[in-house]
Amino acid sequence: MSETTTKIENLDNKPEAQDDILRELNLDKSEEKLESLQVMKNKKSSQILIVLSIFAILAGVGTGFGIHQLTATGEPVSTGPANSDLQQVAGEIVKAGDVFGIKDEDTFTDSAEGYLVVAEVDDEGSHKLLRPGGDSQTVYLTSSSTDLDKFQGMEIKIKGETFKGQKAGWLMDVGQVEVLVVEGEEPSEF
Repeated sequence: MSETTTKIENLDNKPEAQDDILRELNLDKSEEKLESLQVMKNKKSSQILIVLSIFAILAGVGTGFGIHQLTATGEPVSTGPANSDLQQVAGEIVKAGDVFGIKDEDTFTDSAEGYLVVAEVDDEGSHKLLRPGGDSQTVYLTSSSTDLDKFQGMEIKIKGETFKGQKAGWLMDVGQVEVLVVEGEEPSEF
């Protein structure tokens, strides 16, 4: 027999004692309900966490698959603005009139024409555009949009953004390259 039942039998019809026992019983039931609600809340939180984790994993796999599909086609993936309809990287065969890079006339407002060579170790930039008039007319180049190595020895027209060089008189970030002559000639001043 339980302790509560024993207390009820020993009451001898005392109403205040009966009220105390009823309050005690209600309190026990309230504590049980509270514990039950906390267990249910913990289960629900765990379920939500599991669902969100599965969703995050599926989103990551889907993104990776999509990027793989884009790059697996062999088409260059543009990292430039949405209005870029040019090839980013020159292929094996380059011919006069081909244009590569980013079509962004708002950013790439400067242009120059000349003969492209690889820069020397102590030069600023990765390449140089040799132009008639000697060293003072040379444009030192870097490129964030296309591989300039493909155009070495060619006469090209570049569009880009001029930066202040530490050593170079003219330093440009090349955004677009147009091939003028595939087998170009170095200016006579060099």
